Amino acid sequence: MTSTSDSSLDRTARITRDLIRFDTSNYGEGKSNGETIAAEYVEAELKALGLKPQLFDSAPTRTSVVTRIEGTNPDAPALVVHGHLDVVPAIADDWSVDPFGGEIRDGMVWGRGAVDMKNMDAMILTALGEILGSGRQPARDLVVAFFADEEAGGVFGSHYLVREHPELFDGAAEAISEVGGYSIDLEGKRAYLVQTGEKALIWVKLIAHGRAGHGSQINAENAITRLAGAVARIGSQEWPVKLTKTTRQLLDAVAAILGRDPQRVSAEELAIATGTASRFISATLRTTTNPTLLSGGYKVNVIPDRAEAMIDVRVLPGDEVEVLARIRELAGPDIELEIMHEDVGLETDFQGPLVDQMISSLNRFDPGAEVLPYLLSAGTDNKALSLLGIKGYGFAPLQLPADLDFPALFHGVDERVPLDALVFGTDVLTDLLLRY
Repeated sequence: MTSTSDSSLDRTARITRDLIRFDTSNYGEGKSNGETIAAEYVEAELKALGLKPQLFDSAPTRTSVVTRIEGTNPDAPALVVHGHLDVVPAIADDWSVDPFGGEIRDGMVWGRGAVDMKNMDAMILTALGEILGSGRQPARDLVVAFFADEEAGGVFGSHYLVREHPELFDGAAEAISEVGGYSIDLEGKRAYLVQTGEKALIWVKLIAHGRAGHGSQINAENAITRLAGAVARIGSQEWPVKLTKTTRQLLDAVAAILGRDPQRVSAEELAIATGTASRFISATLRTTTNPTLLSGGYKVNVIPDRAEAMIDVRVLPGDEVEVLARIRELAGPDIELEIMHEDVGLETDFQGPLVDQMISSLNRFDPGAEVLPYLLSAGTDNKALSLLGIKGYGFAPLQLPADLDFPALFHGVDERVPLDALVFGTDVLTDLLLRY
């Protein structure tokens, strides 16, 4: 085990570490440690660059930061460059390090947010420092935003700002953020995935009602039994494979790189062939309906009259109505369904000047590398920005070791990111912002 002294850390690693040390855990349903302390840190970093950031509180402690930077071409549409400051909770006993310690060891920064997504927050700040500190400007106006509440759907963050302060994004046509631009290993060949779409998000609560009674009695109206049946049916549903334009383009490219015939190899086999990236890619071949929370009862010998469960539903863009109808059918007539949060699915073409420049910037620092589009099985704050007509991409560039299971680190234990990947990502991002 090796550690790195503070004096040898570059700016991106230092900021990543500092941000990790702010416990901005978001528990959902409005319960959060809040983002204010991290937002104030970001505000200070932006002010040190001569910028005039604004803080926006959607609720006490739920703070987002936004600033605007003038580009060399004021006639070009503005680009939104955004990250989020909240993280999912971490159970410290499960980790080998303090999840909020920001420890540097084995050439990596460890801690909750190292991957999702305080690393990209730091890359944005460092890239801006590289550009502005050298007396240069980005190629076009930038709207730089650090949102609250992304991990709970952006209600107190991106959606709040889009609804209450849409003027912040005036003139913006495109956006870049998380979960794209990172490298994957295709049987020894490195490629980069740029996120060009996201599945729709629906968080569903199942509510079972029954008849309360003594735990020793026969009870045909047990709410927990009813709920358990519905949860099992929905959770074990085998949704059919359905390829979107993005996924077909990705799998065709993977087949070509690996020398496989896409007519003879199934989509699932090609997805698995992407190695660790298959954690994301396999889930984009179909709808997923994962039970995530259960609650009901208060004593072992009391049959409750109510029980609840939460289902995390991720739907291919355009299939929302059909999937919800099937979920209601699987739940059965005794189960009440309540939509707790719903957000749009996205898909955009892998072409155009921004895509061309992302590929060019990656190739400048990794010559000849393949760059491929993919559909994200999760979601980002690009969903909220899409309501303003802003086309979003996932582009947080990282060159990663082939043996690092990067997708498993999202919301996982011992989250960490290599120091040299942060340097690479900052260089690529700086190049993109200067040239596009």
